[in-house]
Amino acid sequence: MSAATRLTANERRDELVAAASIEFAATGYAGTSTATIAQRAGVSQPYLFQLFGTKRSLFTAAVHDCFDRTRLSLEVSARKAKEAGQSPEDVLEAMGQAYVNLLRTDRAILRLQFQSYAACEDPQIRDVVRDHYLVLWQTVSRASGADPKAVESWFARGMLINVIASIGAASTPDEFLRWVAGSGPVAG
Repeated sequence: MSAATRLTANERRDELVAAASIEFAATGYAGTSTATIAQRAGVSQPYLFQLFGTKRSLFTAAVHDCFDRTRLSLEVSARKAKEAGQSPEDVLEAMGQAYVNLLRTDRAILRLQFQSYAACEDPQIRDVVRDHYLVLWQTVSRASGADPKAVESWFARGMLINVIASIGAASTPDEFLRWVAGSGPVAG
């Protein structure tokens, strides 16, 4: 796009959400200034507020985007696995692999998830995070066709994967699988 081309308000909103996601992932809701986000996005702070109204609104937009991208990744992998005739357990495995790949390619998405949980002291943010987590749970359940216990186990393993990824304990799918299988880290 040339420098003379003006972005629409929706395009600018998307850019601001992307910039906010990076900043909120790094320093959280309380620790991130709107001035920093505006600077990253190349807009003025008043324009940021014109588009979003409040810092909370911008944060929840970033949380929406984070959970939506995660859900979409899981849905695509589930659809492919089901089209290949895989069992519900195999569909869950494919969804888990898609999630690991998402974390490997976009570390900010995991950090923003953690920051969203940390910001749940704010009731409005808590409502947004809770609602998105519920939709994620329902998506995994519906898309996989797995029984409730298998879905519960899948989410428990997912939290383990989140911790493993956040502490840098695994960088390859095989290393993640060793942890998830209960083998833990490989001694060096």
